[in-house]
Parts: sequence; structure tokens; C-alpha cells
Amino acid sequence: MNTSASFEGGSSPFEFFKFDVTTAISEKVSAPEYRPLDFPQPTQDADLLRQLSFIPGLKEILMLRQVHALEHATVWVLSESKSAYPATGEPTNLQLDNELLGGLSTEQGFYLYGEVNISDLRRAVTLARHRITSGEWDLAVHPRCGTNLSVAMLLTAGLAVGVHLLLPFRPIEQLIGLGLAATTAAELAPDLGSMAQRYLTTAIPFNLAIENISRTRDVWGHEAHFVKVGWQEE
Repeated sequence: MNTSASFEGGSSPFEFFKFDVTTAISEKVSAPEYRPLDFPQPTQDADLLRQLSFIPGLKEILMLRQVHALEHATVWVLSESKSAYPATGEPTNLQLDNELLGGLSTEQGFYLYGEVNISDLRRAVTLARHRITSGEWDLAVHPRCGTNLSVAMLLTAGLAVGVHLLLPFRPIEQLIGLGLAATTAAELAPDLGSMAQRYLTTAIPFNLAIENISRTRDVWGHEAHFVKVGWQEE
């Protein structure tokens, strides 16, 4: 989940899946509608791994996608509160996004940044896995995911190059074209980013087993909780 780069100095192949820990207060956002093209099957990744086991790194990729979804679901669950319900007690279509929480996924588990009680985290991870594998697929998508930022950057760059080549090479036309490219990218990026999360960078964590949760430091030395997971077949 990401709106801007969180940590400076150093890079990681997992930064694509990283989202920010900001200092903003919690706010309500519309819950993304997660509707896969096909109903996800509990054994689909396990079957794929058995059929294509000769491909190097395939298991790590499949685990990373599932961990990414579990990370998002855990943040949603931790962010929930009674304020997400009106006085009538009926749930709404809003989910509470606590921007003080952030995460970073790896193929072995995910880091959770922000102040959270480890007991609450254990309950949240277990509940998140249960809910997302029971049909609440919308929990796999998060508006602050780094996927959205990556899609926005690629889309802006692509449109900018396109208008540069199509329009006359005069300053006024080029400036207008760049403005239109940036505006179009800003409008399309949220929806395209959500689609990229749904079908590319996340997968329902049917094959993940929660092994351990501990307080630790990430590769940059920042304090975080690490949720270690293992692969299991249903």
C-alpha cells in the first residue's frame, strides 16, 4: 500500500508491495469491491505449483501474492472500529483505514509497522485469514498499496511519452499534452491499480499457515512486527 516512498536509503525487490506508514489520523474510505473474474478455488495455487514445479521461484511468487493479500486483510481488520457503524447498528459499505498502520510483504511473511498490541495482532491475523478465505475478497485490495503508486507512475510516463510523440514539437502544445496526460493518469490510476492488485499482485491466502508473530526490525532497521507464515496445501 503506498502513496509515497516510506523509507529512504536502500532498495528491496519487495518495495513494489510496500505501503506507507504516515502520521495522518484515521479516516473512512470506501471499501474496494473485489470481484474476481472466476471464483477462487482453494487448491488453484497448489495445483499450479504441482503442474509447474520445474519453474524456478514459482512457489516464492505464489506465496508472495498470498502474503500480500493477508497483509492487506490484516490492516483492514486492525483498522476496524465501532465508528464504522451508524447509530442504527447496521454495517455500512465503508471500511476504516488507519493510516498509522503500514506493511511490507515478503515470501516468508510480512512486516507490520505502527503501534499495535501483539495480542491484538495475533487475533487480527487469524480473523483476517478466516474472513478473506471465507469470501470477503475485498479485503485483499487496499487503496494505499504500492501497486497503485507503481501503476500511476507507469501510466503517467506512458501517456507523457505518447503525447510527446503525437503532438507538434512546440512548447505550448507539449505543455498542454503533458497536462492532459497527467490528468488522465490521475483519473485512471486508482481503478487500474485496484485491478492490478486483484489479478496480479495478490491472491487469496488459502495455502498460508500462520507460524509465528514477533517484534523485530526490518532490513532498514525500523521496528516492526513480523508475521511469519508457511505453505500448506488444503
